[in-house]
Amino acid sequence: MTPALKTIFARPVAHRGYHDADNGIIENTPTAVQKAIDKNFGIEVDVQETADGEALVFHDYTLDRLAEGTGKVIEQNSGDLMQIHMKTGTDKLWLLQDLFDQVDGKVPLVIEIKSLMRRDAQGDFVRRVTDQVAAYKGPVCIKSFDPDMISHARNHKPSVLRGIVADGAEAGPDYARYGRTDRFILRHLLHVPRTRPHFISYGINDLPKAGPSLMRSLLKLPLMTWTVRTQEQRAKATRYADQIVFEGFDPDK
Repeated sequence: MTPALKTIFARPVAHRGYHDADNGIIENTPTAVQKAIDKNFGIEVDVQETADGEALVFHDYTLDRLAEGTGKVIEQNSGDLMQIHMKTGTDKLWLLQDLFDQVDGKVPLVIEIKSLMRRDAQGDFVRRVTDQVAAYKGPVCIKSFDPDMISHARNHKPSVLRGIVADGAEAGPDYARYGRTDRFILRHLLHVPRTRPHFISYGINDLPKAGPSLMRSLLKLPLMTWTVRTQEQRAKATRYADQIVFEGFDPDK
């Protein structure tokens, strides 16, 4: 493991920041990010492409669940989106550069690039995000469920730390684009000779699996697992993974 990756794997990673909706701290917001910084946890956030190609720090493809807005993120410009408040708390929507300015190297960042599963893998957007990550001075990496996105990032800026996100890839709406063979490839990470990730990010509910276990043991790829919410899942992560992305508890307690 490289020194940069060791830094990212040194402390547990707070899923979408250290959020607590019951107390008005919403995921992927400046407040949730600051709470994670205060506890010295790494932070995982999601970024969505806007209509003008910017990276919005937001998980969902539509605004309706969390923000005082409606409609698809990809259909709206970043300037308009940044005026929208969250449904609770005082935070507004914000961009990746705003996140970088706030964190400023204090704790590691894991940036998940959300994919619209298009044939072009949103190549321009991936290159834009990768350029921003490359210019950031703190510990940071990118990851995505979409192998084609990771290929774009690798070809554009091979030095940027990249990970592949995966799980059991069972048939369902999340994998509607993929047939049985494609889902087998995703489940067992058979694209690795092409994507060449620096680490694996695999769902805790689907561990252990042959693919990630072999990649970890034979290729020495560090394994991050998500989303750890219980002590039972944390014990499982200790057996099969090198890092946790957690939510809903304080792993220091």
